[in-house]
Amino acid sequence: MLDKKPTLGFIGIGLMGNPMTLRLLNAGFSVNVWNRSPEKLSPVTDAGAKACSSVAELVKTSNIILLCLADTLAVESVVCNAIMENGSANQLLIDLSSIHPENTRQLAAMLHNRCGMSWVDAPVSGGVAGAEQGSLAIMAGGSIENINIARMVLAPLYKQLTHMGDTGCGQVTKICNQMIVSCNVLVIAEMIALAQQAGVVAEKIPQALSGGFADSTPLQIVGPEMATTTFEPVKWRVKTLLKDLNMAVDLGIKQGNAIPMSSLAAQLMQLHGSHGYLEQNPSTLIKLFTKNDA
Repeated sequence: MLDKKPTLGFIGIGLMGNPMTLRLLNAGFSVNVWNRSPEKLSPVTDAGAKACSSVAELVKTSNIILLCLADTLAVESVVCNAIMENGSANQLLIDLSSIHPENTRQLAAMLHNRCGMSWVDAPVSGGVAGAEQGSLAIMAGGSIENINIARMVLAPLYKQLTHMGDTGCGQVTKICNQMIVSCNVLVIAEMIALAQQAGVVAEKIPQALSGGFADSTPLQIVGPEMATTTFEPVKWRVKTLLKDLNMAVDLGIKQGNAIPMSSLAAQLMQLHGSHGYLEQNPSTLIKLFTKNDA
């Protein structure tokens, strides 16, 4: 597979899949693409990607299959309904999606038993900006041999790729990442609302805390948005954090670990989503703590 530059098949051209595919094309890879909504393929096909009429066609004409899908059910559907029937032992699947570790292990075993295909779970962190700039953090699970292939293929996308262990360990690490991000975003919303109510020019808080112990990437991204109620354009979504928090709660239950902070974050995120914000930026969480929006 490494004798020459492999042909890639990318499934899921959304907020993250679009810029990742463009970077892979710019790096000289041949990329076949498929998306449930074909109209979203234009930006990548205009850049040189080949649109496939089906997942089966994509799998048959690609060496390495990349998935960047919304959730566990979406990954299960594509793998079980199309990839298993058309994959072969000389192919590798790299899942960039954030899905449940248990399902990842089950799907990887099923795929290997059915057609001999290998699996690397490689969820990413860094958002759309990281995908556009090639500065993503990737946490990967799988064999050393397959991780080395993933390092080569995904090189245009990441600043750091860390091998976390066997299959599924990348997904566990991504859940840990999202526990920190989600709790951080919620306390930033709580803090900005309090500062505004107390008469502080909240727009200056990210600048004031920059470089200090409380500074963080989420603060610098969502802090200004929350302070100025700037919620467009949508670069990431509340439902994504909620999905990952729900997986954290489930994983905590299965492992027998108490995760009260993340459990409360999941409840607050669910409450916010129930008010119609699931498809909106997490910066809208400020509304949970603003008196006239409570």
